[in-house]
This record gives sequence, structure tokens and C-alpha cells, in this order.
Amino acid sequence: MDPTPQRKIIHVDCDCFYASIEMRDTPALRTVPLAVGGQPDKRGVIATCNYLARRYGVHSAMSSARALRLCPSLTILPPDMRRYREASQAILHIYQRYTALIEPLSLDEAYLDVTGQPHCQGSATRMAEAIRQQIREEVGITASMLVAPNKFLAKVASDWNKPDGQLVIRPADVDDFVAALPVEKLWGVGKVTAQRLHQLGVNCCGELQQWPLATLRQHFGRFGERLYELALGIDTRPVSNERQRHSISVEETYVQDLPDLNSCLAQLPALLQRLQQRLARHQHPALRGLTVKLKFADFQQTTVEQAAPNLSAERLAALLRIAHARGNKPVRLLGVGVRLAENGREPWQLPLFTPDD
Repeated sequence: MDPTPQRKIIHVDCDCFYASIEMRDTPALRTVPLAVGGQPDKRGVIATCNYLARRYGVHSAMSSARALRLCPSLTILPPDMRRYREASQAILHIYQRYTALIEPLSLDEAYLDVTGQPHCQGSATRMAEAIRQQIREEVGITASMLVAPNKFLAKVASDWNKPDGQLVIRPADVDDFVAALPVEKLWGVGKVTAQRLHQLGVNCCGELQQWPLATLRQHFGRFGERLYELALGIDTRPVSNERQRHSISVEETYVQDLPDLNSCLAQLPALLQRLQQRLARHQHPALRGLTVKLKFADFQQTTVEQAAPNLSAERLAALLRIAHARGNKPVRLLGVGVRLAENGREPWQLPLFTPDD
């Protein structure tokens, strides 16, 4: 008999978090299409929006200008991160009443491992209901929750019962639930991988379960092993409150397009300085690579990466040249970043621009 208890994982996702805080504090906003994000005349982007705005097709990561074209009556407010962090802390304190195993994913999203907890007679379903009620009463917003035996299952269907909903996947339900799951729902399966799976005749996990592990490795390399496990609903990762950051980056969307490569290169010193400041706040973590991201005026996007143990202006400039050559068009957004080493085992160096650079 396996002495290890069945995990009970709750995935919490607050409903349109930033917009919900704005509607809580200004009740008149509850009856109008509302978004939080940048202004359209400054090439702003929507961070989130309420459900009234979503009826018009507005969604996060959409340009504010396009959002206004879809919904001319849309109210767009600038983000107020201080209030959002205060609400997030209040929600965290509610989680802590039920478990110490909390893995935040963002200000409004987290995993909770409530395995073996005595609250609510040990029922994860009842704990989730209690947490939802306390968030509603004490913070003034709603949250949706999914209860499942592992993190993958708890996350994969988190948006199926929104807003203010709750879904429970019991261990006995896992096989049927996963078998019907579209392959697009699997972590790491983007458009390209999904298309390859469809070409191979695989549309859902039930069909993917029929493939031997060796065959999946032939087609997808090491990722085939992950596909094999997820298609069976297997995910052994623990909920961790010592989450490691994998990357740090900064980016800028420009009011006027950067017309050519030289104008992009001229923006690098300012971006690098901001990146160095962010790294300093994280106590100079060890690096394993550099990244440059470009979004062209036609919204085509490209990213170039290179393994590197230190932050170098010369390397970033070289990556920028490669990225720009892929489109050779005016640029609306430029970003630079670093990939962080696992467990800080690789050496850290911090070269700076000299006054002559």
C-alpha cells in the first residue's frame, strides 16, 4: 500500500483582477465596459478587462487602440499597482489560514497544497469554497478555483468555470477528464506542436495515450516524455513556496516607431541601465543567457537568444542586429533580458557602460 497521501491542490485565479479592484472602489464602473492598461495615443496595451468589455472581443495583451475600435464606449484606466498589491496581500493572508504551501504565480493567481490540512474536515472542496467566500467578503472581489490531484490538472481547466466558479476533478475522474482534453490544453503545446500532432492524427489526449513513449520521443525528442506523462494526467511537481525566477527583462513601446537599426541601437543604453537596476534588486543572480525581443510596426515579433555568463552591451547589440535583420522594418517595441542560471550555480559578472560608450 502506498503510504503517500493523494495530493489535494487548489488553483486560485481572481476574476479580471485589476478591473475588479477598480469596480470595487468605484461601483459606477460595474455597469460599463472597463479595461486597465495603457492609453491608445501612447501605444498602450490592455492588461485586463471586465466581462462587459470581453463581450465586444476585448482581451488582455490587445492594443488599447484596437480595443477602442471594438468597443468605442470602453473606459481605460491606468494601473494602480499599489492598490493591486494591497489586495493581493490580503488574499495571501486568507490562503495562509489554510496552508503554508502556497506558490504564487502572479498577484492574482496561486497554487495551494491543502493535503492533510484539518480545516473543513479535510475537504479541499470545502476549503476552496471557504476561501472564495472570504475573498469575496474581505477583499470585495471574486475568484475562481479548481481543485485537483496535481498542478497540471488544477491549472489546465482553471478558466472553464469563470467568473466566480469552482470545479473539482476527483482522482476517480482524472482518466475520463484527461482523455477528452484537446492537445492544445497541454503545457508546452503551442500552435506549431499542435499542428504537428493534428497531422499525426492526434486531436485529444485519449488519442495521444495510444502512442508508445518511444514513438513520441522519435517525433518530439525529450518533450515527447512530457507529452506522454501529461496525456495520462501525470504531474509530480510539488507546490513550492520557494519559486525560482527564470528570467528578468525590460521592454519599451515607443510612441514613434524606431525607423531603422541605428535608432534601435541608440535605445540600448537606456534599456540596459534599467535591466541592470532590476538585476541589482535581485542581488545579482547568476546568468545563463541573453535575449533581445523586437516587435515591428506591423506587430510581427521576433526574439533572439544566446548563451552567455554575463551581461554585455556588445552581445546585446549583436543580437539586436540579428533580430532586426529578420524584418528590416520600423520597430514599435524593443526589449532586452537575461535567462537566469539554475540554483545560482553559474558565475555572475556585471559589466557596465563606460562614460565613453
